[in-house]
Amino acid sequence: MELELFRTYYPNGTNGTLNYNSHCLCNTIELPWKDNAANHSCIPEGRYELRKRYSDHLGWHLQVMKVENRDMILIHPANDAQRELKGCIAPVSVLVGEGEGLRSRIALDKIKALVYPELAEGKAVWLFIKSIQNDLSCRQTEASQH
Repeated sequence: MELELFRTYYPNGTNGTLNYNSHCLCNTIELPWKDNAANHSCIPEGRYELRKRYSDHLGWHLQVMKVENRDMILIHPANDAQRELKGCIAPVSVLVGEGEGLRSRIALDKIKALVYPELAEGKAVWLFIKSIQNDLSCRQTEASQH
């Protein structure tokens, strides 16, 4: 399984659209690009394997594996990249600003419902991160498909 994350970069945050089979799952927020600086930047574009992970603080979420010069990059709930993220990716239901969104836990649950069964069957799940010129949220993407 391969998920695609299409990013748009801004000075105060990075917004994205997470897709599977050309259908939007949710939007994403991240820190702005700052040359992959640990705890201050989103991670580089590329292809990464995802793994299921649990912590007492976050519950069940996903880990992004083998990120160059980084560790513990996660996909976990957050609604404000500057305040809540240190390089991780947060799914959100609605984008409200640069690196800001709403209803993150709902968006993460949607991703887990798709990804966890694949991982339980021993299948690999990949995240392919790319940049995009247009800032398309899921709502805009879905509207253009009808």
